[in-house]
Amino acid sequence: MEAITFSFIIPVYNRPDEIKELLESFLNLGTSNDYEIVIIEDGSTETSKHIVEQFASQLNISYYFKPNSGPGDSRNYGMRKAKGNYFIILDSDVLLPSNYLTEVKTFLETTYYDCFGGPDAAHSSFSNLQKAINFAMTSFMTTGGIRGGKRNVEDFQPRSFNMGLSQKAFIASGGFGKIHPGEDPDLSLRLHQLGFKTTLLEDAFVYHKRRVSWSKFYKQVHKFGMVRPILNQWHPGSKSVVYWFPALFSLGLILSIIMSWFQFHLPLAIFGVYFSVAFIVALISNRSVSVAFQALLAIGIQFFGYGYGFIKSTFSLVILGKNPEESFPHLFF
Repeated sequence: MEAITFSFIIPVYNRPDEIKELLESFLNLGTSNDYEIVIIEDGSTETSKHIVEQFASQLNISYYFKPNSGPGDSRNYGMRKAKGNYFIILDSDVLLPSNYLTEVKTFLETTYYDCFGGPDAAHSSFSNLQKAINFAMTSFMTTGGIRGGKRNVEDFQPRSFNMGLSQKAFIASGGFGKIHPGEDPDLSLRLHQLGFKTTLLEDAFVYHKRRVSWSKFYKQVHKFGMVRPILNQWHPGSKSVVYWFPALFSLGLILSIIMSWFQFHLPLAIFGVYFSVAFIVALISNRSVSVAFQALLAIGIQFFGYGYGFIKSTFSLVILGKNPEESFPHLFF
């Protein structure tokens, strides 16, 4: 097999401060001769060029500015410009542990895959809100359990905040599509159809900041919910009853509250047990009462936002028979 050469592909849109923190974390990876960093400025009005120039003498960085066309197209642009034969795709709001590249190299040299995804975690410097949202997005008790784990690593759908893709797989698939969010599972599913295998690389995690406000978090998960029925329509084999869970959970919670008004308290008590267990798990994992309480709010926002988006999109596509691009133009670039 040809020696693996790595190119980090990082699109950015109006987030120079995040790029600075991310590049600082690269300094802990070791010699930059082992890899290159490709920054793609996606039509930003607040560019990162001056930040990149600060690290030019320490890191092997290429910087490109292009008109705004979305993160998927920007990643494709970066991969076409990259010199490596294996691309590691990151979001601008992540930080890398010092052993990240070592974990990736060791894994691919012993068990090669043309595509992998890595998990995310909360750094100790993150705010309590960010830690709470991270818990909601990654815990086995929430939709983090839907996204994949040890038992289904071969079917894992990598997320583009931490994703590896070979040059061969990129060329064969054409890279990311124009939908956003959802461009990463769409690519994973197309790769499967082309015969490429994807996997979860558990030890190659990143610290992922995610959204920094409740409103932005709601908008994000709401879009995730709207995208899933579109992916199910494009890739019928990917349909699963588990994607209905957030919607059913939300409807069940609302119904249990209504039932409690009529003195039937058992359903609401069951939800109370669930949230109590979630609180304890969040408390143990974060060692913070504040984070644990905020984690409950994050779970509620996540389930309701995703569930509402899922139902709305399903109704439009399945019941009304509408075209995804016509129904939800804001999901496409």
